[in-house]
Amino acid sequence: MIRIFQYIPEIDAFIVDPTYRYIADELGLSEWHEAVWIGRYFALDNDFGEHWMDNWDQRDERAAQAQALGIAYEEIMVINPERFTNNQDGPCHTNEQRKKFWTDVLTSLQLSLDLIILEAQQMNEQRKQHNRQDYLPDLAQRIEKVKLRLRS
Repeated sequence: MIRIFQYIPEIDAFIVDPTYRYIADELGLSEWHEAVWIGRYFALDNDFGEHWMDNWDQRDERAAQAQALGIAYEEIMVINPERFTNNQDGPCHTNEQRKKFWTDVLTSLQLSLDLIILEAQQMNEQRKQHNRQDYLPDLAQRIEKVKLRLRS
């Protein structure tokens, strides 16, 4: 199982775990961010989910603290609990409850390498059809490279 995020309590924010970042970059899962595809699952499997961590104003508030910790501003991901409600039949919980829930979920989030590889293969096949410049013809070799590195 691959840990996806690291929670940084000093700034109440997340960064992508370095091991997952390596895998995502190697397998072509990094769009504008390594966790875009994961956000789509959390947002009813649609493209709205790619924006689940677009909380720039909250990042701005933490920029100096993050820099003091050696964390680049663009790496910070902040949970905005209002992004996790659509106000159609609720909300059922307060912002504080949603924030705590999603902090707990993302702190403990691990995904199998099999799922990550399946996602990479699907994305790569889509790129082959619609976005040839980002297609990875050597994806199978990259997968083996990742597996070998994780074993060692």
